[in-house]
Amino acid sequence: MKLKDITSYLESLAPLSYQEDYDNSGLIVGEPEADIIAALISLDCTEAVVDDAINKGCNLIISHHPIVFKGLKKFNNKSYIERVVIKAIRNNVAIYAIHTNLDHISAGVNAKICSKLNILNPLILSPKAAILKKLVTFCPLNEADSVRDALFKAGAGNIGNYSECSFNSEGFGTFKAGHNTNAYVGEKGLQHHEPEIKLETVFPEVFEKQILSALFRTHPYEEVAYDIYPLDNYYPRVGAGMIGVLEQEMDELAFLKDVKEKLKAKVIRHSSLLGKKVKKVAVCGGSGSFLLNKAISAGADIFITADYKYHEFFDAENKIVIADVGHFESEQFTQELLFELIQKKFSNFALHLTEVNTNPINYLI
Repeated sequence: MKLKDITSYLESLAPLSYQEDYDNSGLIVGEPEADIIAALISLDCTEAVVDDAINKGCNLIISHHPIVFKGLKKFNNKSYIERVVIKAIRNNVAIYAIHTNLDHISAGVNAKICSKLNILNPLILSPKAAILKKLVTFCPLNEADSVRDALFKAGAGNIGNYSECSFNSEGFGTFKAGHNTNAYVGEKGLQHHEPEIKLETVFPEVFEKQILSALFRTHPYEEVAYDIYPLDNYYPRVGAGMIGVLEQEMDELAFLKDVKEKLKAKVIRHSSLLGKKVKKVAVCGGSGSFLLNKAISAGADIFITADYKYHEFFDAENKIVIADVGHFESEQFTQELLFELIQKKFSNFALHLTEVNTNPINYLI
């Protein structure tokens, strides 16, 4: 299949607009029209991973972490980043990264962690704002149902766990058709009053193109009247971290031992235990210290993440237990997640999980 078929699918699940400003998700090496024989999935893209792809006959690497975060000015094999890019180009291996945009969707990296830890009813811990828009349009009474349904099918009208949400009010519109028009109702040259429905609904901005396409396709008017407003509302389906509950509360130490086993962590660094039961759990794959106050405000008993610095553990202030399981350990199941997502869409496509352990941290036990 074409490289663009795979990348377009991944970006329909985790749009690039959901990534953080510092990130570099997307197609890093390769041409969208290139034919892809097989893909290798990895957490990181290193020289060893490129070699693994070559040995397995894969001409695409899909990694969680981008190999390139900043612009490269020279390609002379002096850094591992340059060596990876050069080796990939020489061997016609495309590189695609799906990083914080995959972190931020409700079925993404943190949902996978919750699944591994049997955390139930997970919700986004810190929803993103300013990614929703409101569409307002006006259509004749007898066409309102078909227009509304088309907008819903295109992705509009989702609020939390509710779908097909809209507000509808009746009034009348006025217009005068010009001589070169093909008006749905009314007569040319005469002002017309038409009973109409004012239809309002919300949608994520990434769906704007398909929302407007559905509107123009189903609306009967030659010239469609509509307004689009940006919203500052938080969108509960997109954001950082997740929080959920255990089926049964557990002792803190017993829970930490369970986490260590399930996440295959060599060690867990944690703040002081509080002598309380663990019921509500917050998680954030990778570096998540910026979410600590969100976890505390949400009533989490424990916060599982990675990359905590020494002084940051003091920020727990006996309000929560911070558990640093390691960056690789918290995100390793992202490979499994990507495999499942791609296989579900392209069941006959050749997919491989890398056999290379890309964790740069070693432990002396």
